[in-house]
Amino acid sequence: MSRRVFFSFHFKKDAWRAGQIRNSNLLADDERYGFIDNAEWEKIEREGDVAIKRWIDGQLNKTSVTVILIGADTAERDWVDYEIRKSWERGNALVGVRIHRVKDQHGQEDIAGPNPLDKVKLKDGTPLSSLCKTYDWVSDDGRANLGKWVEDARKARDAYDGETALEGSENREAVHKATPRNPTVITSPARPWAR
Repeated sequence: MSRRVFFSFHFKKDAWRAGQIRNSNLLADDERYGFIDNAEWEKIEREGDVAIKRWIDGQLNKTSVTVILIGADTAERDWVDYEIRKSWERGNALVGVRIHRVKDQHGQEDIAGPNPLDKVKLKDGTPLSSLCKTYDWVSDDGRANLGKWVEDARKARDAYDGETALEGSENREAVHKATPRNPTVITSPARPWAR
């Protein structure tokens, strides 16, 4: 069965690696979401948090599985955290795929970073990493297995009947809004010499 998949990743650092997964032709173009070119992302980013959330939410609405492409710094990204939380809350299956060993545009590998699924926990304290599998694209042969991983993740989520509420979800939105993400631009700074 074909699943519509959202890909979550650290855009600025891992876009090249994520593109390698995207371009592996394992999923049809109309089944992959969460990919955007640099110019489009910068335009959305300039519009602020509301525009970014609107884009993410719109992309997620078309999907049933979220694949988190895990690089060295992915777990530290607020938007990846948001994508994981929104995915889980809407009922998406989650699967992690480590991509640090996929070579970048300079032919370099990266170091393994923490799993972002370890940070997001259910209200009972269970990390999502204990419910959702994580694979390594290189050593687990992602090219041959991504479709199976996606399908297995969906089956596991469908069979899951435990706690679904996430820890900190009620406070996350308020904290996210309170944290300024765009610099303040002063168009007419005070001129001390004009006094």
